[in-house]
This record gives sequence, structure tokens and C-alpha cells, in this order.
Amino acid sequence: MRFLKRLIVVLLALCVLLVGILFTLHNMTPVTIDLIFITLPEASLSLWLLGAFALGGFVGVILSSVMLMSLKTRLYYLNKKVTTTRQELNKLRTTGLKEPV
Repeated sequence: MRFLKRLIVVLLALCVLLVGILFTLHNMTPVTIDLIFITLPEASLSLWLLGAFALGGFVGVILSSVMLMSLKTRLYYLNKKVTTTRQELNKLRTTGLKEPV
């Protein structure tokens, strides 16, 4: 089963590599990018597209990491609050039983 899984992963990686090579070969037209204030140097269209794709992935990972850390911090403080509240509840329950009526 492990061999089959590795074989599928290797075949999928080879397919992605092949598609990337074909994409690069079909988009070799040199273009310049004008970003209003600056003009980027001339490079192939495939380079600019793959660069934009990689930059978008990187920014997505960074933003997801920031959001994840924020949520983990919030979860930590909420768990701490739940623990404190449970301790207080248990203390109130036992205090009520110890006092004579």
C-alpha cells in the first residue's frame, strides 16, 4: 500500500512538472510589466505568471499563519478561562456541602 501511495505521488509530481515545462515553452513571449510608478524589466510571460503564482502562494501562507497564531492564542486564553471557571465551580460546590444547614 505504501508503495502504491508513493508511486501515485511520484506520477502526480511528474505530471505537474510536465505541465509546468509545457506552460513555460508555450509562453516565451517577452513582456514588460508597468506598475504605474515603476516598470519591471522585460522577461518571459511564463516567468512573470509563475512568479505571481508563487508570490500569491507565499502571501497566502503568511496570512494563514498569522490568522492561525491569532486563533491559537485566543484558544489558549479561552481554555485558561474555562479551567479557572471549572475550579471556581468545583470550589462553590464543595463549599456548599461543608457548611451545616
